[in-house]
Amino acid sequence: MSQLLDIRNLNVSFPGHDAVKNLSFGIEAGETLALVGESGCGKSTTALSLLRLLPDSARVSGSIVFEGRDLQTLPEEEICALRGNAISMIFQEPMTSLNPVLTIGQQVVEAIRLHQPLSAQAAKARAIELLELVRIPEPQRRFNDYPHNLSGGQRQRVMIAMAVSCHPRLLVADEPTTALDVTIQAQILELLDQLRRELSMAVLLITHDLAVVEQWADRVVVMYGGKKIEEARSEILFERPRHPYTQGLLGASLQMEQNYHYRDGRLPEIRTEQKGDERIFTLSGREHAAPLPPISQSEKPLLSLQDVHTHYRSRNGVVHAVKGVSFDVAPGESVGLVGESGCGKSTLSKTIVRLVASSAGKILLDGDDIAKLDGARLRPYRRRVQMIFQDPYASLNPRHTVAEILDAALLIHDVKDKTERRRRIEQIVDLVGLPQRALRSYPHQFSGGQRQRIGIARALVLKPALVICDEPVSALDVSVQAQILNLLVDLKREFGLSYLFISHDLSVVRYIADKVLVMNGGRIVDSGDHNSIWQNPQHEYTRSLIAAVPSSSAHRQSGHVEETQRELLIA
Repeated sequence: MSQLLDIRNLNVSFPGHDAVKNLSFGIEAGETLALVGESGCGKSTTALSLLRLLPDSARVSGSIVFEGRDLQTLPEEEICALRGNAISMIFQEPMTSLNPVLTIGQQVVEAIRLHQPLSAQAAKARAIELLELVRIPEPQRRFNDYPHNLSGGQRQRVMIAMAVSCHPRLLVADEPTTALDVTIQAQILELLDQLRRELSMAVLLITHDLAVVEQWADRVVVMYGGKKIEEARSEILFERPRHPYTQGLLGASLQMEQNYHYRDGRLPEIRTEQKGDERIFTLSGREHAAPLPPISQSEKPLLSLQDVHTHYRSRNGVVHAVKGVSFDVAPGESVGLVGESGCGKSTLSKTIVRLVASSAGKILLDGDDIAKLDGARLRPYRRRVQMIFQDPYASLNPRHTVAEILDAALLIHDVKDKTERRRRIEQIVDLVGLPQRALRSYPHQFSGGQRQRIGIARALVLKPALVICDEPVSALDVSVQAQILNLLVDLKREFGLSYLFISHDLSVVRYIADKVLVMNGGRIVDSGDHNSIWQNPQHEYTRSLIAAVPSSSAHRQSGHVEETQRELLIA
């Protein structure tokens, strides 16, 4: 292989903040290099630097040499000629990257004609070929669809079609599968690897999923605080990680092979402490969990769904999204719900909290059927069932402080006494691990993990009995994910909560759920306790989900974590 990209001593700073510090690494033609590290470590800033897409406030020094030319010194017209042509990028969220008022066909054609001298008819034919290449079903018909007509996985495929339309030599993939189901993730990664081989294309893969890195990357660069702290071939890094932070990432990472459950113990967490100029990393051990009361199925269920159906209207007519679903959630039980995008999980959760009306069936909460209640009669039940959303930033009012957000939730549910509201707000902020000064801050002033803690506080300040967790950790880094899952378990113990936990990450569900439901085509096709469902799945669809999970040896690192806290090293 030959050196395609050579980054030397790259520094990127913004006013008051150094984002990338003295970073150096290279990528050879045809190889996949993974860039890993937690949010804010400089991964995406590095990727945007390659294409000169950083804002004007950024100050960049060092060299980024691509095929012998320093991208930092190229005239603007030459860098424009490279973007989307020799170097392409796939962004994390295709819905915000695709133009909502143009069809997907128009957008792929635009990407082609920007760099290739083709007629409109030839470009359309090429676009249809590309949609077929990335396995969009019925590409000629879907050519005229808009982004909102496609599923998340299909939108990501359209982004890939645009990115590879001009046969790039380097493809930058920034978290390309974070929000995708396990089967779609496997298909997308397999597709990228196939295109890499067919087009002799190098891939810079940015991700926080270590199992994906181990399966698909040739080499790995680990970043922390804007710096490269370790670089190695994939197999060496996972077998013998040298840096304490890398050891901590592997130790805190959940894997399907672990068979580890929240009732057995807490997840290891990476903790950092600054001592002068040195940063000390500490990996907490797998502490034994304080005992939780056993789940009693003989008690009256907290929630019982009986033959629930839900229909809604779309541009293509009426969609039967939930088809005869029945299950119970016992007091204090955590129920996991898994299945692909479009299977009905989100519609089912919205039906339970009555954001969407059911078409038939019963939804019993503490024995009362809430399916047909509305208005004032429904309000007492809304406090009993709360929701934690996948993206807390989108679900928090950006114009309100944390105190105002929590206060509004209490006011809506008739907690009139101002002193009582203040007491409950201060108590819940303590319980979710935020400082009291956070009450005076706005959502944009927090990290992703801290915003998720605010979302959890908003749900729990009302003292619900059931919390529906809709992908609450899917967008979080490994280390933050462990913290949030431990927090949910602590709060479950504190308040006796029941959870309906929706996730596409089967390793997370294996850890957090007492019982697992598998949904496909609007129906529950398989169910079982947290042991039997993984070890002896009854339905072929469940077996296909488990088979699609990236296999990893990372559990060898995390499977032998001592039960006491240990200092890893000084960075």
